[in-house]
Amino acid sequence: MRKEYIEAGKIVTTHGVRGEVKLYPWCDDPEMFYDIETVYLDAKGTKPVKLLGVRFSKDMPLLKLEGVESIDDAAKLRDKIVYIHRDDIPMEEGEYLIQDLLGIQVVDADDGHVYGELTQVSPTGANDVYHVRFADGKERLIPAIPQVVIEVDIEGGVMKIRPLEGLFDDEN
Repeated sequence: MRKEYIEAGKIVTTHGVRGEVKLYPWCDDPEMFYDIETVYLDAKGTKPVKLLGVRFSKDMPLLKLEGVESIDDAAKLRDKIVYIHRDDIPMEEGEYLIQDLLGIQVVDADDGHVYGELTQVSPTGANDVYHVRFADGKERLIPAIPQVVIEVDIEGGVMKIRPLEGLFDDEN
């Protein structure tokens, strides 16, 4: 089931004396916080907090949250998880949230053969690598490139792939 509120990071400490908090981001592009108006301090979205400002210190976002006016207010938020509504996350065509990919079935694009379940995504710099657990329990890796990943149907829970020659040669 797709989560409505997505974990975006964890407040790790205070910053300054005016109530800013430093966030350890759990997203590919922390600059997305520039476009966010509201964050949530719970997974169900019942604790919305207006985001009044964002700036960066050493690649970590410093958030100014409504109602957090002092270092003491900010200290109370330490170790809190910050959530964002999924509709507020800017994404391009063909981009997916990692948590939406986890658990989907990986099948052959040509014959429908089921390879296994996508269990993990590892960023490598050039492209992500998908970890697929096969029926035999072994984990195999596939590059997340257009030549291999033919179609992703999040709603249907299926990823169609066309493995490069030799990719799964260790199956024998």
